[in-house]
Amino acid sequence: MDTRQDDLRHDLDATLQARKELGKEYENELVDSFMKRLDARLDARVERSVAERMDDYAPSHRDRGRDRDRRGWAPVRSGNRLAVLSLAFGIPLTAIAASPESGGFAGLLACWAGIVGVNFAAALGNRRDRRDQRPRGDWD
Repeated sequence: MDTRQDDLRHDLDATLQARKELGKEYENELVDSFMKRLDARLDARVERSVAERMDDYAPSHRDRGRDRDRRGWAPVRSGNRLAVLSLAFGIPLTAIAASPESGGFAGLLACWAGIVGVNFAAALGNRRDRRDQRPRGDWD
């Protein structure tokens, strides 16, 4: 038999023997004491089980560095790079397109419509790629 069950059985026997010796007037206190010990054991068992399961899901210390590059920064998704680059190129393009020789306000609208269109198309493409890479479950 398991030693934990033996300990539990021994505690229960001790509680019953104490009840016989002390009488019914201490029964509630004895039961409460036994239940507290049982609760403590159950809590310890649940915590141990949860810790074991969490160890299965947590990345090991060797894997933790893989999601960062050499400088310690998290990797940047390509969609973020495109957004930053389009904003950086958008500044000079805005100046060029908004000049009166290039079309003024209409040139400015055309320039930013193109920038927004490129970013929108890239976002849709990234979304489609992520949806295709997602593992399919039984319900899909």
